[in-house]
Amino acid sequence: MVKRAKPRLRLGQAVISLAIGLVAFLTVYPMVYAFSMSISSPEAVLRRSVWFLPDGFSLGAYVLVFRDGTVLRAYYNTVLYTVLGTAINVVMTMLAAYPLSRKGFVLRRPLLMMIVLTMFFSGGLVPLFIVVSKLGLYNTIWAMVLPGAVSAWLVLVARTFLSEIPESLVESARIDSAGEFLVLTRIIVPVSGPILATLTLFYAVGHWNDYFSALIFLKSGELAPLQVFLMRTLILMSQQFAQGVNTGIERSMAIEQFKFAAIVVSVLPILCIYPFLQRYFVKGVMVGSLKE
Repeated sequence: MVKRAKPRLRLGQAVISLAIGLVAFLTVYPMVYAFSMSISSPEAVLRRSVWFLPDGFSLGAYVLVFRDGTVLRAYYNTVLYTVLGTAINVVMTMLAAYPLSRKGFVLRRPLLMMIVLTMFFSGGLVPLFIVVSKLGLYNTIWAMVLPGAVSAWLVLVARTFLSEIPESLVESARIDSAGEFLVLTRIIVPVSGPILATLTLFYAVGHWNDYFSALIFLKSGELAPLQVFLMRTLILMSQQFAQGVNTGIERSMAIEQFKFAAIVVSVLPILCIYPFLQRYFVKGVMVGSLKE
């Protein structure tokens, strides 16, 4: 029986390895393809001879991308929204999760129920737009960071992690006359590195990829983030950014390659940061299971 099981086990492992390899290839291939298209020769891009590795070499598309100050402005806006928004998100989430993680907090269960309900029911887009407008946030940077200052799901994730911190650690600080805010900043936060990294990564990726909020709450093009720039580039503005290129075949090549260069420019920063923090996604999922 053991000898018969070994070939089946090896076959199962081979099938699993093949499936994982296929999924990995399908995940990596679009990024490699876009990068190869962005640095290949314009002639190869136009005739679609690039399948995986670059065909020839040219950085002309990147010159077109950075020749106009719009992309740099969009980069600045996106970095500002990501850094400012993530900082607000992490602070607000920790301030909400800490009291909910303490067993002595009498309103813990009612507040938890209210937070969970917001994950299934919301007021909708129109009331949100009215609130943002009435508060004077419309067409300001605060419209990009304040409406989504707290994620109900991440509050539950952080609360679950903080509830695992030994109560004796908190009690020892209280014996030394430490208040709740001091306990949070001096005791809880220093031992909450994994959850802080998890929250930072989740929120930062969300802010970096957010374009819907900008379409709704921003009217000025000067406040547009990078993702809106990318959308307008791929749909509307390729012709405009190719101005100055000779008409005819050269212009067609520049427009085609410009799209791939814009994609690479918009994705590269977060793509470089993500691998270093990806392992915290697993930690975030593990501590995200609700328990009492």
